[in-house]
Amino acid sequence: MTKTAFLRPRSAPAESLESLAGLLREWLPLQRWFAGKDRPVTDLGVLSTTELFPGCLHVLVHAAHGGVPAPGGATPAGDCYQLLLGVRERPSPRLGKALIGTVRDGLLAGLTVYDALQDPRAAQLLLERLRRPGTAGPLHFEGDPAHEVPAGLVPRLLKAEQSNSSLVYGDEYILKVFRRIQPGVNPDLEVPGALARQGCHRVPAPVAWLRTTHPFKATLGVLQPYLRNAADGWTLALDALASGDDFTAQAHDLGRATADVHLALSSAFPVGAPGENGQTAAAMTERLTAAAHAVPALQPYVPGLRGAFAALATCDAGPPAQRIHGDLHLGQVLRAGREWFVIDFEGEPSRPLSERRSAHSPVRDIAGMLRSFDYAARQRRPWRPEWARRCREAYCAGYAARAGWDPRKKHGLLRAYETDRAVYEVLYEARHRPDWLPVPMAAIERLAVRGN
Repeated sequence: MTKTAFLRPRSAPAESLESLAGLLREWLPLQRWFAGKDRPVTDLGVLSTTELFPGCLHVLVHAAHGGVPAPGGATPAGDCYQLLLGVRERPSPRLGKALIGTVRDGLLAGLTVYDALQDPRAAQLLLERLRRPGTAGPLHFEGDPAHEVPAGLVPRLLKAEQSNSSLVYGDEYILKVFRRIQPGVNPDLEVPGALARQGCHRVPAPVAWLRTTHPFKATLGVLQPYLRNAADGWTLALDALASGDDFTAQAHDLGRATADVHLALSSAFPVGAPGENGQTAAAMTERLTAAAHAVPALQPYVPGLRGAFAALATCDAGPPAQRIHGDLHLGQVLRAGREWFVIDFEGEPSRPLSERRSAHSPVRDIAGMLRSFDYAARQRRPWRPEWARRCREAYCAGYAARAGWDPRKKHGLLRAYETDRAVYEVLYEARHRPDWLPVPMAAIERLAVRGN
């Protein structure tokens, strides 16, 4: 009998894995998807453990960033993360960077633990669980009964930096495993499913998914068709810049595609009244204040940026609030042939799930894409601002052709939402990619000037 034989086929008591806390406390902050890099982990607790199959544990951990419990004994402030941990008596040299370490004490003493998503065998067994609806303790494997996923697809883990982990199976399907878990239905399951029912072809429909009921109800992962031979908008834009090619035709088509998705979303979910600009401006100002406190480089521009938000309170209310993408940029769109597709409806992971599932002005998505054209243009030296300007114009024109209203005629709205997005980018880059901070700071300098 192996040392892992103590594990049960259902749920294991959380205390059986508390000995992992020391290893995970060192390993978690090194991961690209860990959100608390700028805050020390003061406590790490295991919330749930379930054996998915022999030698592989599904674990939810809580990383606390403050040692004082909240009122009423609630969990201290922090985040919940999803881990799939492989457990072996003898580590394989092929695991390489997947290794987390060897447990020194407790029920797992002497065993080596690693990130199972980087193990092809574990990745294949995970797909097998998704192919067959069922449960494992609090975990529920579900899927579209009209869609049969074939067996034996070879997995590969995508290496691109992102806030989650994704596995591609045989270039047929892609499984997104959410890392930072919040209670509720994840929009990346909810929205594509609703759009599929609307007949919107621009978003791949979910075919299988994983959720949990403990310690709270939450979505853990989604399997969707993989668009083989597709290229993301960011790569295509950089290629165009490198070769000196124009990108306005693609940007125009992308604007039309964005409008198609917005129109489908307005049919799939309830539509509210036009946004209450005063409340929106107050929320944007509050985010600016917090960001300037965290990133001192913002502070000289705060008066001008506040002016953009103050102008929002008195300008045209704009289109009705509705469900939107929430984090739209060139990396969230794919072009296959002559068609654009929109992916990753999770929204900004740093924002609460309730906010990401609520209605917002579609101008917010438009502003995100306009900022993305600027990001792309600044990857080449010398900087080509005219390239970004032409793309922005073409994108808005394409959007207007399908939506029936022109974002360029909502100048006050567009400036405020673009400013809010740039403030978010400054905070993100300062925390995760300091070398990129000059890109959003250049936009901040421009947007802080009245009328820009």
